[in-house]
Amino acid sequence: MPRVNRTAVLSLLIVSSSVFLLFQLYYYRKYVSKPGPHILSRTGHLSANDVQWTVKLFLAVAQRFGLPLFLIDTAALTLLSQDALRQRDRLVREPHCSFLCTGRPVTSFALHANLWKYDPGFLLAAEQKGFDLLELRGEDPRLASLDTLSGEAIPLHFLFRLHGYIIQVVFLYERSGNYLWHGALRLKADMDRSFAPFKLLDYGRHAGAYDRPELVLTVLDGLDVRIPHNVSRFLSEQRHAHFLECRYRDARNFLQLYPDDSSPEAVDFRRKVKSLLHLAARTLAHLDIPFWLSSGTCLGWFRQCSIISYSRDVDIGIFIADFRWDIVAAFRDAGLPLKHKFGKVEDSLELSFLSDDVKLDIFFFYEDGDIVWNGGTQAKSGRKFKYEFPRFSLCWAELLELKVRVPCETLDYVTANYGATWSVPVRSWDWKSSPSNVQENGMWPPAEWAELIQVY
Repeated sequence: MPRVNRTAVLSLLIVSSSVFLLFQLYYYRKYVSKPGPHILSRTGHLSANDVQWTVKLFLAVAQRFGLPLFLIDTAALTLLSQDALRQRDRLVREPHCSFLCTGRPVTSFALHANLWKYDPGFLLAAEQKGFDLLELRGEDPRLASLDTLSGEAIPLHFLFRLHGYIIQVVFLYERSGNYLWHGALRLKADMDRSFAPFKLLDYGRHAGAYDRPELVLTVLDGLDVRIPHNVSRFLSEQRHAHFLECRYRDARNFLQLYPDDSSPEAVDFRRKVKSLLHLAARTLAHLDIPFWLSSGTCLGWFRQCSIISYSRDVDIGIFIADFRWDIVAAFRDAGLPLKHKFGKVEDSLELSFLSDDVKLDIFFFYEDGDIVWNGGTQAKSGRKFKYEFPRFSLCWAELLELKVRVPCETLDYVTANYGATWSVPVRSWDWKSSPSNVQENGMWPPAEWAELIQVY
């Protein structure tokens, strides 16, 4: 039997081990550490263990630096239920990945911006754990009303990537209307557009506005995670959070051409309008009735980021589908008596309330195919009028330190009502003939006037 050459065998083992190690290193660099939109398991699907581990690792770093992140990922929150929350103790004993493993290569968290103190230590610690960072900044809208923007750009979104999985951190800023705002995610020309699957991100397609959520600490997939207490309400807000910033630059240009009235009467009117609009918003919120700025009030926001001091009233719109019979009583209890009621629920309903000699007009809108319309009534003659608008969706905006809705397609809305010359002030305005979209709509039968034309 031939003798075994131990030296040759040892050399062969060393060479084989080296080749294997080199292959492992090549595989890691080519397939594992390579940036990409997915973490893949051996089966080619998202690895639940890797997702859970990545989120756990990131939250541990955030907790170490005292950053109270809370979960806003829509896919994860949708999986939550009250039953799941009641069973959180069972989830601690039997940790698994039921909520955070959504099949998507991203998890979104939010952070109150006032709790963020730019700490390079946090970013360095995340980098040491293997996370790559894409930091997106933008202008601070709270300074936009000033003549010139000043100060550094503020952080809007942080995207942390580990082995292709994305942790999105959305910065929420407090606005003067006592709501939270986040900015849009806009990539600069020199940024890596392959860094993340941007189309899959829940937040950043546009700016968003939210009420301040109450948070609770719970256990998800064995991890301590803060979530909104009312998950369903937060998800509903997220679906309708689109926020439109006022066009401050255009407003400044407008006011240079047409300086605002600074007389004591105009200042007093603006004060009254602010009080009235805030009161109306609280009253309608209590009734859970959404409304938007309409007519001259909408024009004032869009054109000059304020109200039109010579308009003498406040105009809001409500879809007739949201009408409630107790709306009159609610406004009366809030100190706003009914001034007039025109029309009926089925046709051209309009309500007006009075507060400190300023009128609040509520126009109810009816949907009809590709258009929506509201009606008008001349009390002394019973003549009916109709104002048509192209269909629109609703966005959030801010006016007089109040978060309010406006038509997202604001330019189309304003143009329909005021024509192509909407940017030119018109002090002599006749609601029966001046609007571009007004049309005659018949007359109310005299026998029904007592019911359909009520003036107080």
